[in-house]
Amino acid sequence: MLKSDTLLANSGWAWHLFAAPAIWIARARGVGVIVNYRGGNADAFFARAPAHVLATLRKASARVTPSGFLQRVFARYGLDATIVPNIVDLARFRPVTRPPFGHAPHLVVTRNLEAIYDIPTAIRAFAVVREAFPNARLTVAGSGPELGRLQAVVGELGLDGSVHFSGRLDNSEIPALYAAADCMLNPSTVDNMPISILEAFASGVPVVTTRAGGIPDMVEDGVSALLVPVGDASSMARQAVRVLADPVLAGSLRAAGLEAAAAFAWPAVREQWLEVYRFVATLK
Repeated sequence: MLKSDTLLANSGWAWHLFAAPAIWIARARGVGVIVNYRGGNADAFFARAPAHVLATLRKASARVTPSGFLQRVFARYGLDATIVPNIVDLARFRPVTRPPFGHAPHLVVTRNLEAIYDIPTAIRAFAVVREAFPNARLTVAGSGPELGRLQAVVGELGLDGSVHFSGRLDNSEIPALYAAADCMLNPSTVDNMPISILEAFASGVPVVTTRAGGIPDMVEDGVSALLVPVGDASSMARQAVRVLADPVLAGSLRAAGLEAAAAFAWPAVREQWLEVYRFVATLK
């Protein structure tokens, strides 16, 4: 029976600095390695990476990805992978009964302030939402190097006072943010299986998101979320207004999101992880 450990891996320098050395050290010591690869930018990374990156991945005892999207990327490079989805904690994220927001809906973005998450698109979409709901407000929860640029976009669009940058929230504070939200916007350009969408689902918050990366694998367009093209602020605004203006649509998205979230709770995912460990235990 092979002793094994699980390694979280991502693309770019994180792979070279942390993941690759851990794999080689583990193999040298006769320890099996389960690589849980989570980087939504894997295709571009593998395409330009030196040959030893894929050779190192092949040394893993098993490769796990959270989505069919990454599984398909791996297959293009001759690597098999098992899908084990991300987990949402249903004890922390629960739906609450929201009072009618009237003319003042609260929208949220819960991604770090980095270029790949394209938060300017969400802000521009929000500016259009404000034309339909003049008292709407937006909370952007996260930290990162794009803060100054985003504040400039807010100023250019005349949104000072209606957009709040909360900074990075502690894990204990995030459920309250979702509980106070009427719609979540996810403008990312690169993604795999964002836990932020699962948290919104579990909190009963309707989601409008780009179709980046693996997102179409985890949501059903028009059923559990509304999908829009990457970088399309007009489409994001239009779909957000639909959600906010149509209580029946918002209610159906909430119900479908809650049902989807149940499939990503630990009791549902636990057995999938056990199957991976059982497989690795059979290796010599």
